[in-house]
Amino acid sequence: MKLWGGRFEKQTDGLVDDFHSSITFDKRLYKQDIQGSIAHATMLGEQGVIPTADAERIVEGLNGILEDVDGGRVQFEIDAEDIHMNVEKLLIERIGEAGKRLHTGRSRNDQVALDGRMYTKDEAKRVCSLLSDLCRVLLRIAGENLHTVMPGYTHLQKAQPITLAHHMMAYFQMFTRDMDRMRDCYRRSDVMPLGSGALAGTTYPLNRERVAELLGFSAITPNSLDGVSDRDFMLDFLSAASICMMHLSRFCEELILWSSHEFRFVEMDDAFSTGSSIMPQKKNPDVAELIRGKTGRVYGDLMGLLTAMKGLPLAYNKDMQEDKEALFDARDTLVKSLVVFTHMLDACRFRKDVMARGAEGGFTNATDAADYLVKKGMPFREAHAVIGRLVLHCIKENKALLDLTLPELQEFSLLFDQDVFEALSMRACVDLRNIPGGPAPEAVQASIDAGKAWLEGFSI
Repeated sequence: MKLWGGRFEKQTDGLVDDFHSSITFDKRLYKQDIQGSIAHATMLGEQGVIPTADAERIVEGLNGILEDVDGGRVQFEIDAEDIHMNVEKLLIERIGEAGKRLHTGRSRNDQVALDGRMYTKDEAKRVCSLLSDLCRVLLRIAGENLHTVMPGYTHLQKAQPITLAHHMMAYFQMFTRDMDRMRDCYRRSDVMPLGSGALAGTTYPLNRERVAELLGFSAITPNSLDGVSDRDFMLDFLSAASICMMHLSRFCEELILWSSHEFRFVEMDDAFSTGSSIMPQKKNPDVAELIRGKTGRVYGDLMGLLTAMKGLPLAYNKDMQEDKEALFDARDTLVKSLVVFTHMLDACRFRKDVMARGAEGGFTNATDAADYLVKKGMPFREAHAVIGRLVLHCIKENKALLDLTLPELQEFSLLFDQDVFEALSMRACVDLRNIPGGPAPEAVQASIDAGKAWLEGFSI
């Protein structure tokens, strides 16, 4: 007989048991579920809702179950449906009648909401820790490459010279925003729903604030209907995870391009590459490609839960059982991707010589040539046109701007002087962009210092 089966005259069909049960995946919530039950039982005893002796026996029994599950000595049952009923069934088997008092003043509806919030809080903190590890690798690479000139791109066409340090710090900014989003997710998950009951609270004199205190929540949910039906906190996690995976995917796309023979900006470590079963020369960036591919999987988790939630009336509906697999899958995918990506990036060898040669091609100093004329007094729009004609001339002659002689340059403008050759050097093009957020070594070093301070001060 099911723990809820008093109203029923027959057992559920075996097909329904299998279809209805969630224990195969929500068993990973066992720790949060047991901790929540311990706090609930403690409060029931303190409030005199159940005898103190029974509360103590319940807590002792739950601690024993937690220890046994941790030790792999518990086999959960499909017939018991979910982690909540499995734990309660085990408790009653172990301590008898006292165990039947555990569920006083609560519903599985507020219980599952509690477990989900506790899990999301834990995983948001874990993701922030992994992102912090990645950010430290980026800071190391940036610090070692303040003067590593490389081409910057727009439309995947060479645009202006920057440095590898500047490029790495762009991703640093993305991942710190991901940490901020996960911190916001933690904050919105940090609201305790237990006491909402099935949807309308309870007549028992529960001390919800005490349960929140015991479980480390900063607040309690202010509305019982919303308390059991809200999954915004999971959507927050899935959204933040999706954006983070997008950032990883963009980074992976660049590393894949950079490791190609056409670019050769980076050499992927053998430990994070694979070969071909037929082509012996191949060294494939499979890890980066797989992370890029798994990004779509996390997007699917977000869209799946959004779709499941979009038409649900208040309060709880069984559709919401679909929340956990999406959450677990996105968490697992993001965590594994962050761990392997961080190690892969840390092992990359950047080809500084190839990057420097790459910056010299493609007229990446053309904007600086226009700026040179502006500083000599020419209006920018006119300077833009002059340099456009000059670039076209160089293309026809198969030359770079710095390949031209001063007389050749002066055929396009008499404002060109001997100092133009220094002004158009790759080093000058980078070093003169010394404004906050720019690629000049001094500006990037300031960004690195600020990044280190931000990471030191980050808390969740």
